[in-house]
Amino acid sequence: MSKTKENKGISRRNFIALAGGAAGAVALASMGLPLGWAENSPEIDVEALDLEKISTEVLVIGSGMAGLFAAVKAHDAGAKVMMVSKGRLGSSGQTPFAKGIFAYDPDTEKLSIDEFVAQVSRSALGSNNVAYTKQMAEHSLDRVKELESWGFFDSAIYNKSFRKPIEERNIPVQERIVVTHLIKEDEKIVGAAGFSIDKQKVIIYEAKSVILCTGAGGFKPNGFPIGDLTHDGTIMAYNIGAKVTGKEWNDGHPGRAENAAACYDGWGNMFEQKPGTVSIEVHHDLGVDMNYKAYVSGNSVKMGHPGEANDNAITGGPYTPAEFKRENVERKPGPDSEGGRPPRGEGKPPGGGKPPKEGGGPPGMGGNVVGGSSAGMAIHKSEGLVPINDQCESNIPGLFAAGDALGSYMSGAIYTQIGSSLAGSAVQGGVAGEAAARYSKGVKNVEISDSKIEAIQEEILAPLKREAGYSPAWVTQTLQGIMIPNFVLYIKKESLMKGALAYIEELRDHHMGKMCASNLHELRLVHETANMIISAEMKLKASLMRKESRCSHYRLDYPEMDDENWQAWINIFKGEDGTMQFEKQPFGQWPNQDIVNV
Repeated sequence: MSKTKENKGISRRNFIALAGGAAGAVALASMGLPLGWAENSPEIDVEALDLEKISTEVLVIGSGMAGLFAAVKAHDAGAKVMMVSKGRLGSSGQTPFAKGIFAYDPDTEKLSIDEFVAQVSRSALGSNNVAYTKQMAEHSLDRVKELESWGFFDSAIYNKSFRKPIEERNIPVQERIVVTHLIKEDEKIVGAAGFSIDKQKVIIYEAKSVILCTGAGGFKPNGFPIGDLTHDGTIMAYNIGAKVTGKEWNDGHPGRAENAAACYDGWGNMFEQKPGTVSIEVHHDLGVDMNYKAYVSGNSVKMGHPGEANDNAITGGPYTPAEFKRENVERKPGPDSEGGRPPRGEGKPPGGGKPPKEGGGPPGMGGNVVGGSSAGMAIHKSEGLVPINDQCESNIPGLFAAGDALGSYMSGAIYTQIGSSLAGSAVQGGVAGEAAARYSKGVKNVEISDSKIEAIQEEILAPLKREAGYSPAWVTQTLQGIMIPNFVLYIKKESLMKGALAYIEELRDHHMGKMCASNLHELRLVHETANMIISAEMKLKASLMRKESRCSHYRLDYPEMDDENWQAWINIFKGEDGTMQFEKQPFGQWPNQDIVNV
């Protein structure tokens, strides 16, 4: 929290400690200081911060799997490229969590690509974008072969293999940079802005095109190694007029209270796991079935073994097509997180453990290990910028997105093909990189005006200049208390979502603009917390709008699918008056074709 100066002879922290818990908090509020409020004592000289301007042709924001291929393919297409990342190369976003990557090999698969795409569409209940599903399958093997040549499959840590192609091409990489703004002039992208956590400077990036590889986000991720996804790219793009989608869907990966930072295989063994390849295994997993069962039963039931009494005793809940019901699917044991088979096709569990029972829990959900779920993480590839074509291009000229920053609906509103997330990020990164390079060739050199730079710099640093304000940690905790409950995020009904929305709007209108920071770490938290608040508003309003249940969106008050009204994606954009606007985009159509404004 921000440093608190003494008030009436005693600090806030010491007062609460002496007075004791809630009684101290009430007494503190009676002194005129609302909870979470503190006088700000900046630890750095804001006026002494440097301003740096950097120019490039293609700016890649993010350094996970999508960012890697975006940078490599844009460079190979002849563009001058720079990569900027809030984290570390190969260690950012959800990439280090993923241990299986899908590779469609026509020489070994029984299904054709068209048959595979059709199977995914059946599992996704029509919510997938066929163009992106097919694109992932068609290019997955080529991306896997490139990764293999860089040594990706030789280590559980990805930095070394990611660095190989980057260094071979001399692509500059800036790490630990918090990008806070995308910059648009004359209705097209001209760059981005942010600040360094380590070097006390604001940086302006002038670019002909920008590729967002920033991942999705959550309100509380399911733990190590996912800890810094806060919807940054989506909200930055929304703020300059980009359309975003997929906010009503939620990922269901569980967390673990015990050994939370450990990696597990599909048999419950902890080990340092190298990544492996996965063939066709289309499922209907990672929806809200476990959340529903826990909601109905009132306790942490063991999920995942059909035939057990506590499983059969619970009826209703999210719909699963008969073709994909667990008792009808042959389960192939595989690594945790991305699921699939053991690395590189090995026939036994790594670490010497025992395979799960036949028909066990969904790959990636830890078999019969039960824990709390991630809170508000998006279904892979369902949430992010709305593409206007199959080239990862947004409605803002020059702005592209790939991986979990693109609402491509590659798998639809459910996680269908195990290992497809990592493959999809690699494929889309490559597609976006080449498309951005082509676009940049037709753009003259860009220059951001001094007045715009000055205004953006002021917005970035404002929390450091506030004499008092709310701690971003306190606001985040308040936000989590509103959004995390199972009956808000996963088991939805109108009355509770409207109640949660009233609190979120209070944070948006009266807290978001009053957060303060005393150092650059807290400055990062302020911007991340603001992004989470806007995303929470989007999630609640989109969930209220979709009056049906489908895939990972489940409503107690509308438990059935409504194909007559809801074979459509929900897009969100900022109106001319600054308010949040919504539209329905029919499944299978690109934007601006019979779009229905709501």
